[in-house]
Amino acid sequence: MRILLIKMSSMGDVFHTFPALSDAQAALPDLTVDWVVEKGFSDIPAWHPVVDKVYPIELRTWRKTPWSKATRQAIKTFFEAIHQTHYDLILDAQGLLKSAWVSKKVAKIKGGGNSTPIAGYDWHSAREPLATLFYQHKYPVPKTQHAILRLRQLSAQALGYELVKDQAIHYGLDTSSWSTPAVLTEALGSADYLVFLHGTTWESKYWPESHWMELLALTQAEGLKVVLPWGNEAERLRALRIANAGQAENSWVPESPLSLNTVAELLNAAQGVVSVDTGLSHVAAALDVPMVVLYRVTDPKLVGADGAKVVRLDSPCAPDYLKQFPDKETETRSLQGLEVKTVWSALMGIKALPEKEGGEK
Repeated sequence: MRILLIKMSSMGDVFHTFPALSDAQAALPDLTVDWVVEKGFSDIPAWHPVVDKVYPIELRTWRKTPWSKATRQAIKTFFEAIHQTHYDLILDAQGLLKSAWVSKKVAKIKGGGNSTPIAGYDWHSAREPLATLFYQHKYPVPKTQHAILRLRQLSAQALGYELVKDQAIHYGLDTSSWSTPAVLTEALGSADYLVFLHGTTWESKYWPESHWMELLALTQAEGLKVVLPWGNEAERLRALRIANAGQAENSWVPESPLSLNTVAELLNAAQGVVSVDTGLSHVAAALDVPMVVLYRVTDPKLVGADGAKVVRLDSPCAPDYLKQFPDKETETRSLQGLEVKTVWSALMGIKALPEKEGGEK
């Protein structure tokens, strides 16, 4: 059985899909999955062994110039490539009008014949209910559940297997060929290290630099080195300020931005991760890396990073989704439960962290 999965973005959404693929692979040994995903995330799907072909789509770019000759030709070429393969089912796991449009374009067969059936959420379950008008098979999945569980339930219904209740999350990524990045070993040798994922999108999601610096001092006192990746100039400067507050030889700030594959290998070999609410936290969760994630103004209950070794800490403001703080009192309140001592205790409570001499953590 070969299916085409439509799950294009964001990074968190892509990683939330992997447990459903692991369930499906275990239940259907002959299953093969091809995946349509935004070009920026196209390296990720192939990390799962059930995925064969990955079709990078540039929908965000197409939407900027929908009537240009170049866009029309790019769309034509993209769908012609997909039409070279026969699919038993198209699974729209996004539930949006844009994903339904892609599904319908794939399903349409030129020259007659039966189109490929499309499955997805039903009217009450889809994020954009009108998308369900394009589906032949529609399934109820309560919106009050975490995205990972919703995708697992959708996949089970669409592909016809039973999802065991309360079954543990298993991402199932194949990392057997991965190795510790050479740039890291050149900087830190073979030492145990933690990763601080300090960069995010909203300013209100940030954890204060002074907190990172205090945490850095605690980790270095335990003999652990720290890696501070970055993705833009503001993040690079922040990483340098944090690193300069500690022992220079015990932390590393890359000289240039790391590729997603390199960051993934970096996370995979880490002893632990501390992260704000950012896409890379989902990478670490999928790799089963011990991680503490800090949710200052966003609620992790429905879309937060999740996994066997993930500890989520949230403030009283987490359900409020505040892009700006209305006053100083709210800003202070948004750090309750995210104190350095609380984060440190959670981090040291994850069993995979190395023990000090004498068996003490």
